[in-house]
Amino acid sequence: MKKIFLSLILLAGTITSIVSCSDENLDPQASSSSINMTSPAGGSFNLTGSTAGNTAFTSKWSSANFGFSASVTYSLQAVKSTESFSNSSQAIVLGTYSSDADVNEKAVTERILNNLLLSAGGSIGTSGSFKLRIIGKPSTQLSSSTNGVSAVSNEVTITATPYDTFDEFERLYVPGGYQSASGYGNDWSPDNVNVAKLFSAGNDGKYEGFVWMDVSNPAFKFCPVPAWSGDKGDIAENPNTFTTLVQSGGKDIKPTEGAGTYFLTVNWNANTYSIGKRQVAIIGQATPNGWGSPTYLTFDENPSSPYYQMYTLDLALTNDEFLIRLKDDWSVKMGTLSGNTENTTTGGQYKIKLNGGNMKVPTAGNYKVVLDIRNSANYNLRLMPI
Repeated sequence: MKKIFLSLILLAGTITSIVSCSDENLDPQASSSSINMTSPAGGSFNLTGSTAGNTAFTSKWSSANFGFSASVTYSLQAVKSTESFSNSSQAIVLGTYSSDADVNEKAVTERILNNLLLSAGGSIGTSGSFKLRIIGKPSTQLSSSTNGVSAVSNEVTITATPYDTFDEFERLYVPGGYQSASGYGNDWSPDNVNVAKLFSAGNDGKYEGFVWMDVSNPAFKFCPVPAWSGDKGDIAENPNTFTTLVQSGGKDIKPTEGAGTYFLTVNWNANTYSIGKRQVAIIGQATPNGWGSPTYLTFDENPSSPYYQMYTLDLALTNDEFLIRLKDDWSVKMGTLSGNTENTTTGGQYKIKLNGGNMKVPTAGNYKVVLDIRNSANYNLRLMPI
């Protein structure tokens, strides 16, 4: 009997020893430790599209100390100064660093800061006050963990004026005889503020974009500026070549597939272009029709709508996968940037790309699906709970 008791005592001691060993691969109890953010210390930032690649500030902070050596992923969070930080606060990942480092630092460009502040509710062209902080978590800790460790920094208040992300990119204007019927202002008006545009993600003279043309016989041209100066049309008419552009004497481009959404590409320097009709639909197991049948989104033609010139639909979605499908033969779709299946974000802009991977609804519910494909450098999707 004494031997049994002795064995039990030794076994209990061994278990206690194992449990007490700290390791970042374990799922520890919820706790937090402090981070000291020394930069930025505050300040005012006037952000512009023309300087988007410049460094707004270099963020500097001390390492988190979790009581064990760990690789830590740090994120910069932002909220309006009148709001409180929460799990839903907008954030950008600064990087993964060793917890043994004395000081960590990361340059934050105007583009990154601007996107962060817009996601936090900042208004374009309006100076606003925001709070920043840094949060760190062991890099091996599951994002879904309910009792993990985290480290939070002091809060810093800044003022900044966000810019319209469209201002970062070169554009072409697409005036035509479809404008007034499609929510783009007066027909054949390149100078109308609402005229359809194509953007160049690389600022290299190569443009692409989607244009809704709600007339049976659309016609249009391309303009490099919001005026009839330097415009280009097809080299031939009745029929168009649908491949070759010319500036002097260019003919109206006249799609032959009637009303609908068209995807356009233009190589301005090579004088070439392409045009193809597209459907804009959501499809997948998360949708009421599953993978068998698409559900079409509606183009918003109302200039007073917050979703003007975007594709929307109110829809009940389940906690499952979906895609944006642009052709019935599956040759063109939209999905994740990584190409892998990913959970989408709820409420915020989720960047997507042509022919990306499956997206997944994080929580079943009723949503306003908002697809923003106005800017080819920033195709994005939002699932707005309703």
